[in-house]
Amino acid sequence: MEKRILLSSPTMHGDEMKYIEEAFERNWIAPLGFNCDAFETEVSAYLEAPELHALSTVSGTSAIHLALKLAGLKPGDVVLCSDLTFAATVNPISYEGGVQVFVDSERDTWNMDPVALEKAFEEYPEAKIVMLAHLYGTPSKMDEIVAICEKHGAILIEDAAETLAGTYKGRKCGTFGKYNALSFNGNKIITSSGGGMLVTDSKNDRDKAFFWATQARENAPWYQHEEIGYNYRMSNVVAGIGRGQLKYIEEHRDRKEAIYHRYEEAFKDLPVTMNPYLAESRPNFWLSCITINPGVDVDPMDILEKLTAANVVARPIWKPMHMQPVFAERDFIYVENVPVGEDIFARGLCLPSDIKMTEEEQQYVVDIVRSCF
Repeated sequence: MEKRILLSSPTMHGDEMKYIEEAFERNWIAPLGFNCDAFETEVSAYLEAPELHALSTVSGTSAIHLALKLAGLKPGDVVLCSDLTFAATVNPISYEGGVQVFVDSERDTWNMDPVALEKAFEEYPEAKIVMLAHLYGTPSKMDEIVAICEKHGAILIEDAAETLAGTYKGRKCGTFGKYNALSFNGNKIITSSGGGMLVTDSKNDRDKAFFWATQARENAPWYQHEEIGYNYRMSNVVAGIGRGQLKYIEEHRDRKEAIYHRYEEAFKDLPVTMNPYLAESRPNFWLSCITINPGVDVDPMDILEKLTAANVVARPIWKPMHMQPVFAERDFIYVENVPVGEDIFARGLCLPSDIKMTEEEQQYVVDIVRSCF
């Protein structure tokens, strides 16, 4: 196929330009501004949590970093983290000198295993922060996770970068933690080209994060700094893109869901399994993934190679964090004989989930995958 079939690319609608043009007309190009303020308000309204306070940031990673500072992370402190995730979930722990302890996944959602989390608290009773990531748009077992955090007096930070618009028992992801991080990177369900958002139920914490994000400048007539700060402010132009995108988030989710179910139907007679989710949740279906069933002599990397040769973009499952050389010295807590995350990584593949992909193009992908069996 001449046209490249992408994994997950931005889909623009035109509304974004209205907000960008207003920023240009008012010469408000620099960080902060009316688009940032409105984007924060509109995201909070979308999350259906009026008690929440949002802060637009330069990235989802910076939002996680600010959340960790608000949670009181100090050098040497242990943070219990999702293991099967992208590095951005856990890298900011190192920025503050914290120590990652990785917690394995469970098979029902591929997310943090509550049983392994309880085991982690038994081994690290001093841990006071849990960093949870929802994988590929699928909500975690939030009732169990929240209950365990409350039992141990731990602060939950929810990395909802991949699952904005997903819900668990009717409640939107990005509202379960004391601190929550969103991402509007170019491949996410909506994008602002870059950028993220910190969401918390505390206005004081939101204001403290804003202080740090604006270089920790004190209220003085000169440039006074009594703490270390960061340049984590979102651009007013970037926020305008996000505002235009937010209008279409439900449409994007519905189209992602349709892609997932077309794959599911197309592969029902193959020895593969789609990425699972709980009946009481609704994912945003950000990426559709498969795992090859145990005992089947097909390597996901062979499928990836065939797709790549056919001008189709696919990706391996995230390599678990405990397997990354940079975290080789960190502890890893698991309960099954073969760690679940390692197994999913070995047997899994992320398939094109771009909402501009036509049904004919998706069938082209399906035919290539089927040919490998």
